[in-house]
Amino acid sequence: MPDSLILSIESSCDDSSIAITDIETKKLVYHKKISQELQHSVYGGVVPELAARLHVEALPKILEECKEYFPRLKAIAVTNAPGLSVTLMEGVTMAKALSISLDLPLIAVNHLKGHIYSLFIEKEEVLPMTVLLVSGGHTQLIEANSLNDMKLIASTLDDSFGESFDKVAKMMNLGYPGGPIVQEKALKGDENRFELPVPLRQSPNIEFSYSGLKNAVRMKLEKLEKEGLCEEDVCDICASFEKTAVAHILQKVKKLFKQKIPKNFAIVGGASANIRLRTAIEELCKANKINLYLSELKYCSDNAAMIGRVAVEQYKNKEFITVDKIDVKTRLKEF
Repeated sequence: MPDSLILSIESSCDDSSIAITDIETKKLVYHKKISQELQHSVYGGVVPELAARLHVEALPKILEECKEYFPRLKAIAVTNAPGLSVTLMEGVTMAKALSISLDLPLIAVNHLKGHIYSLFIEKEEVLPMTVLLVSGGHTQLIEANSLNDMKLIASTLDDSFGESFDKVAKMMNLGYPGGPIVQEKALKGDENRFELPVPLRQSPNIEFSYSGLKNAVRMKLEKLEKEGLCEEDVCDICASFEKTAVAHILQKVKKLFKQKIPKNFAIVGGASANIRLRTAIEELCKANKINLYLSELKYCSDNAAMIGRVAVEQYKNKEFITVDKIDVKTRLKEF
């Protein structure tokens, strides 16, 4: 049995997760995640206070399964930013208690770095690379040169890619999370039935925006609802929206590639599971002879395995933080 392990905790939003990673081999020794999707679905989105209460219930249950590994732990890692403050605090509180009680060093992990390192779970890192991070809270392009040399080169002006799927789903009372539901409906719809505006089409800037597209969908729906919204309408709206949402990202990534062709490119984050987006980026990278990296679907959404993978690198660099210094941050301006 490996005797150099890191226990990592993830609670930045609505997934309670703990992982144990072998420092030497980077192998996952243990990993479990409890999703809160069912509890939040009735509200059409994440309710922070409810999420925090559910973390209080779930995290100790998962931790109970990890006690056999305690004697072999070398450090405790936890997501401390960015995320929801009330949910981050639950993970950080547990991490601090474990650090004190087990007399182990504490590692604070940037959640967004975690998504990038989801590419390298149980693998060696491949850097530098340009990364497209798409999730419920973020739509970003990042130049990732090394663990501590990452630069944000583009982000969204308003709604994120994943958030726009959630909001479109909510408009039609389809449930939460919206991404998988809209994607499923889109497969049965006519993507050319509704003409929707590709955001920032005329802008030379590499940046993203989804509020205008979201409002265009709302206007289409208001008109359809007057006539009686049917299942065919819903599927066609979903298909037309997904087509346009992906076209927006593709247009901006193409602009980036005109400036500089990266050797390596990746898509990460919960919304990177979208098949249409993956296929479009795959074709673009193939045409430009760029190496494309994708996370396994099970690691796209928030999880402690990716936090543990970052923590392995931070442990080797001795990037520890004292219990009294760690805090939570809802947003980060830089990596």
